[in-house]
Amino acid sequence: MTGRPVGVFKVSEEVAVLAPILLLTCLSSPSPEQRVRTGEFINEDMDPSDDAQATCWAIPDAVNYGLVTCAFFGVGVNLVVFLRRVLHQDNAEAANNISKWTGTVYIFSLIGAFLSDSYWGRYITCAIFQIIYVTGLVILSLASWFLLVKPSGCGCIDARCDEPSAPGVALFYLSTYMIAFGNGGYQPSIATFGSDQFDETDPREARSKVAFFSYFYMALNVGSIFSNTALVYYEDLGDWVMGFWVSAAAAALALVLFLVGIPRYRHFKPSGNPLTRIAQVFVAAFRKRNAEVPQHGELLHEVDGDDSKVSGTRKILHSDGLRFLDKAATLTDEDHGAPENMTDPWRLCTVTQVEEVKCILKMLPIWLCTIVYSVVFTQMASLFVEQGATMNTNIGSFHIPAASMSLFDILSVLTFITIYQRVLVPVMSRLSGNPQGLTELQRMGVGLVIGMVAMVVSGVVEIERLRRVVAPDEPSSLSVLWQVPQYALIGASEVFMYVGQLEFFNGQAPDGVKSFGSALCMASISLGNYVSIMLVSVVTSLTDKDKRPGWIPGNLNSGHLDRFYFLLAALSLVDLAAYVACAVWYKGIKLDSADDKEKATAHV
Repeated sequence: MTGRPVGVFKVSEEVAVLAPILLLTCLSSPSPEQRVRTGEFINEDMDPSDDAQATCWAIPDAVNYGLVTCAFFGVGVNLVVFLRRVLHQDNAEAANNISKWTGTVYIFSLIGAFLSDSYWGRYITCAIFQIIYVTGLVILSLASWFLLVKPSGCGCIDARCDEPSAPGVALFYLSTYMIAFGNGGYQPSIATFGSDQFDETDPREARSKVAFFSYFYMALNVGSIFSNTALVYYEDLGDWVMGFWVSAAAAALALVLFLVGIPRYRHFKPSGNPLTRIAQVFVAAFRKRNAEVPQHGELLHEVDGDDSKVSGTRKILHSDGLRFLDKAATLTDEDHGAPENMTDPWRLCTVTQVEEVKCILKMLPIWLCTIVYSVVFTQMASLFVEQGATMNTNIGSFHIPAASMSLFDILSVLTFITIYQRVLVPVMSRLSGNPQGLTELQRMGVGLVIGMVAMVVSGVVEIERLRRVVAPDEPSSLSVLWQVPQYALIGASEVFMYVGQLEFFNGQAPDGVKSFGSALCMASISLGNYVSIMLVSVVTSLTDKDKRPGWIPGNLNSGHLDRFYFLLAALSLVDLAAYVACAVWYKGIKLDSADDKEKATAHV
């Protein structure tokens, strides 16, 4: 299927909550193409009770994502502990290796997005990268079983593992980076693929599409609950091999579910290499650098008809910003005198092609401002865990693995998504007149503020933890449950920041680079991890001098992790100021529809 979805598929957000119940119904229902042939295609006169049938095309997508996430966190959430206990790395080295790995996961999303938008399409891209993902998990399970976890059951609190062998370490890094490559390439395409199942030209379904991103993010967190509780608990006791095999099984089940849905999904053809189209705009603009741009956008070059020159995409209306790029679509006397120039995209581009480049350039400042938040977010998988491991992790006779504290992040996400959809959206929509409640940019700004508060709270908890240290080499007597507020605040900030990002970049990205828009969210997390590595390294080198232990030493009891958290809070404050300026400057994309011209609500 090319172009945007045809017909109207109404999907209520209430039905989305019933995803597990509807899944079997979805898998047994006819595909959209079958419904067209049998005269059952859904239209505007469809009874509201049929909403569940329309929802089916998005439900398996979310369930698939939940299973993939379960597998990913089954490995990732406790990986920093595996590095310390099984591979014998110290705190700073393990934290940096986790940041490198996590950053690589999300930088690979740009590769997946490129292949999805350009050549393979979203479905094939998701399938191929999931196969790579499952393969990596199987290799990791085998390597841990036969080479790394020696003797069997080691790597818990009291049992030390043997020194890892070179082949075991090599297979460990090969498998974990295969997991990073597979998961990273899959993520941006699956989010966009799910949103493709909604017809955004219908107002009701467009609202459901917005709700889809919230529930899609909810699927991520529901999928990680099992990993962050049961799997983390048993891995912390030394059952690493079992935990990795369970993750591999969840990923394999997700792949089977995804492949089963082939005839029931909407599929869109890729629109060609966006890098070529972007390069053509810059080359054409440079060649016409002396041309005078018309005052009215209607005088710029555009193809006739409703469809744009790029296959499967809608036209974009001209905008006044970045006018130097308009030279690429400016018709000159030379173009009129040489008919071949009119068909040469390296000399003359359409308005839609120029606006595609403008949209990307205008989104970049917003994207850059989200990187500091990702630095804050990534501490949850590294320093939060290491901080928790040096606290009292026992409640009576029950031991709480430090990594399982991320459960409170998940519960916070699930709670705040529900509160946002059921309470804040209705209230804010009445106050602001915006049916979404808050615009995407406003949501992201709120997320930045909450993330900054989370770092302040984390620093205060660390100060209190240090006060309760009795012996330098023993954990603090402060209960690990004191970490609940910082995890909960990170979860609340995710609902505003990452869900807002998904909506913003997916909604503002032109049709030809939709997966790239989703990949920007992942790339933000990636760069956040790399910036975190840089910050940890710089802070360590600057503070670990003159025989001082530094802020983040091997033994956190002799360090000042609280100062590092306060540093991140200060950086977040500076970032917030820059973000507000960029958000006020931003102007949303204008799409040319057959009925009217609508502007996406993406401004502050």
